[in-house]
Amino acid sequence: MRTVLVVEPDKVEIAEVGKPETGPYQALVRTEAACLCNATDGKLVAGHFPGVENYPLVLGHEAAGIVEAVGEKVRNFKVGDRAIGGLLFEFDNPDYNTGWGGFCEYTLCNDHDAMVEDGVADEEHGWFECYEIQRAVDADIPVEAAAMLCTWREVYGGFGDFQLGEGDDILVFGAGPVGLSFVKFAKLLGLGYVASVDPLENKRAKALEMGADAVFTPDDDLKAIVDKRGKPFDAVIDAVGSPAIINAALPLIKMGGTIGVYGVIADESITINKSDGPYNFNLFVHQWPTRRRESAAQGPLCDWIREGKITAGEFITHEFPLEQINDALDAVKRGEVIKVLLRY
Repeated sequence: MRTVLVVEPDKVEIAEVGKPETGPYQALVRTEAACLCNATDGKLVAGHFPGVENYPLVLGHEAAGIVEAVGEKVRNFKVGDRAIGGLLFEFDNPDYNTGWGGFCEYTLCNDHDAMVEDGVADEEHGWFECYEIQRAVDADIPVEAAAMLCTWREVYGGFGDFQLGEGDDILVFGAGPVGLSFVKFAKLLGLGYVASVDPLENKRAKALEMGADAVFTPDDDLKAIVDKRGKPFDAVIDAVGSPAIINAALPLIKMGGTIGVYGVIADESITINKSDGPYNFNLFVHQWPTRRRESAAQGPLCDWIREGKITAGEFITHEFPLEQINDALDAVKRGEVIKVLLRY
């Protein structure tokens, strides 16, 4: 079967790997479509993802597909279901490492709930924490929205991670898929004033479409904007992953306010200019999803999809067949893309 292989940093090819075998708690999923994660996949391709050093690696973690077979102990997937979160960690080529392996033509979804019920959801039995978000999706959810759920669930869970609540005024750095999702969901969840910062005009325009009250560039005097508003922000969200954004946010938040880092920070250490911020502030560095929140987000997000409050078309600006993966990656690098869909 075909997959996307990062041979070495900045060298990506379509490669052949063996089709996976289904274990007792696993569902075999034939991939229909997948989305590029601009940040994580981009850093894996560039060789900058923290803790990942072994190449070649098999890419991908945002995919949706159809269940073709299930193991004998599976109870929460059935043949014909659409499923999301399928990954592969091992390959028939021993030289290949996993970059989560979700871009393979076939992946495996594990029945987390069945493993919990049977008392085998532990490392000894091969369980991984990401199994909690490998889920079937109701048939009325389009495949494009199902693939987007991989991003949307993480962001929705982030509102709990960062303790954001109704009426909070927030500023979001970055207007890629994650930043735009924070803007969109903030309005749907009843937060207050929501602003976005991004260097690219097309992405700032997209943030306004998503409901942002205002948009700014990184070169704008954001402290002056706070002064003009007459009050600081309750929270600043770093959807990029940059220590510079943390320090830029410090003068913008209220006493006891929050800086929430969602993007993965490649730096091994972070210098914080503490005196630039209020005497008390919260710094949440959540570069990895909280799985229980991510899993619980699927229900309300699917309700929003059904109600037309969120659509994949708002986010997916480009589509490529799998074979054109390098064209897709180049479009992301050029800043043209909000979200890329790879069609299988």
